[in-house]
Amino acid sequence: KPDDGEVRVQGGVRVAKLAQEVPQDTTGSVFDVVAQGLGDLGALLAQYHHLLGGHDLAALGAVQARIEAQHGWDLDRRVSQVLERLELPADADFAALSGGMKRRVLLAQALVRAPDVLLLDEPTNHLDVTAIQWLEEFLRSAQFSIVFVTHDRSFLRALATRIVEIDRGAVTSWPGDYDNYLRRREERLHAQNQENARFDKKLAAEEVWIRQGIKARRTRNEGRVRALETMRRERAQRREVSGTAKMTLATTQASGKKVIEAKHVDYAWDARTILRDFSTTILRGDKVGILGPNGSGKSTLLKLLLGDLKPQRGEIELGTGLQIAYFDQHRAALRDDWNALDNVAEGREYIELDGQRKHVLGYLQDFLFSPERARAPITKFSGGERNRLLLAKLFAQPSNLLVMDEPTNDLDVETLELLEELLGSYKGTLLLVSHDRAFIDNVVTSTLVLEGNGRVGEYVGGYSDWLRHKPSARHSGESRNPASALSAVVNEESLGPGLRRDDEQKQKRKLGYKDARELELLPARIEKLENDIAARTQAMHDPAFFKQDAAAITAANQALAAMQAELDAAYVRWQELET
Repeated sequence: KPDDGEVRVQGGVRVAKLAQEVPQDTTGSVFDVVAQGLGDLGALLAQYHHLLGGHDLAALGAVQARIEAQHGWDLDRRVSQVLERLELPADADFAALSGGMKRRVLLAQALVRAPDVLLLDEPTNHLDVTAIQWLEEFLRSAQFSIVFVTHDRSFLRALATRIVEIDRGAVTSWPGDYDNYLRRREERLHAQNQENARFDKKLAAEEVWIRQGIKARRTRNEGRVRALETMRRERAQRREVSGTAKMTLATTQASGKKVIEAKHVDYAWDARTILRDFSTTILRGDKVGILGPNGSGKSTLLKLLLGDLKPQRGEIELGTGLQIAYFDQHRAALRDDWNALDNVAEGREYIELDGQRKHVLGYLQDFLFSPERARAPITKFSGGERNRLLLAKLFAQPSNLLVMDEPTNDLDVETLELLEELLGSYKGTLLLVSHDRAFIDNVVTSTLVLEGNGRVGEYVGGYSDWLRHKPSARHSGESRNPASALSAVVNEESLGPGLRRDDEQKQKRKLGYKDARELELLPARIEKLENDIAARTQAMHDPAFFKQDAAAITAANQALAAMQAELDAAYVRWQELET
């Protein structure tokens, strides 16, 4: 409940929520769990399905009568339709499903209520790329409103048509997509900084005036004194932009040129082939991403490459002079009976970072842990705080081979971007497992993709590059089921016949009159669109804007989104004509 004010929901509007974590006490079949979204009637429907095919006809008849009395058969059909639409097996045991499939079942549980508004809290956390892609496509075609919290920038770019930002105690609505929000937010911060600089300069001049002594007091203007007091209060109440972590990564002497070499490696687990005839060479300075569905063996591949597991056939050789730092997705490196300070310091008062000594408390403040928070029990830390603490512990350890298994879960976007920058400048070798497509694209130089049946594809570049070059589903022999294998996903995102590299490398032709004229007029058109968008955005920030009826607000948002799309298309066309 809010401390003040009120939250109004229009009569008859149904709101459903997909929680961030899968409830631990959820049991029963997939049908049972989905039907729970309908409350008591859902429990009756689940009971009816369990009695079907049994011999207790009296119990079956009694349940059937109760369902008919509540007009429940329409809802029974709705459950079946949702299960079919989400490709879920009604009779499967919920507890035996993978994490990604459990999240899909809980999504079905929310959808069976036929919501008008669906709330999603970090929906991509702990999902593999396949499951994220499926969820993205499903939500893109949804007919209801969606409000979601996420750190996944690719997911955000694909779905958001409006951004609501919480910053320094204020909530601001930004019409348009995520890239428009980033541009407008930067413009606003620049304007705020300029205004704050002017204010501070004026305040400093007034403070000099008030301290001029007797001469000033003879001519003192009491109105000016009151204005100064007002300015002092205003300055005291100003809230600065919240800090971001200042990460530094400790490095050591360079390793040998060849870091890891795998030759004809086979490995199977519980009669399931993880690797078959796998070979690769990882050299000093390589930044290698590892992709694959949950359960495909990404962590197993890491352990094999690091020598923690022995291959059943073939060999893996580690290079010389390696110092390995390992980020574990299960946070096993943190001791819950220690506070943050002890977890990082391990008895030391100072740590060495690139030849410079730094006090542990000061180092932890760079990761946004105040001295009080650094001494608090980590059992009370949020997921994001535990992740930052693990990064602090990891980065204090000198390394030339950095291994990161799902480091992006629970991190905010600012920390993610800082981590990208840090890893990009890391002088050592990086092995990275992640489901964050933007993070993979921005960090790695090559990818290893577990494509099923023991095959590991090796590709230059990140996730987007793999999409362009990956083998077709029929070549890899994988099922067309979107949840079965990473290699069967998003074929429509591959380059079409008109965008093949052969076509890209055709000789550039000279512009005709029509194209040359279009190129000449584009800058003025782009400038006008930018000015119109800025004016509309400014008008939408006025509180009076939200006093209009819902249809007018929706129309204004749609008009702004259309203008933004037109501007983006104009920039693309300008680049095409220029090149």
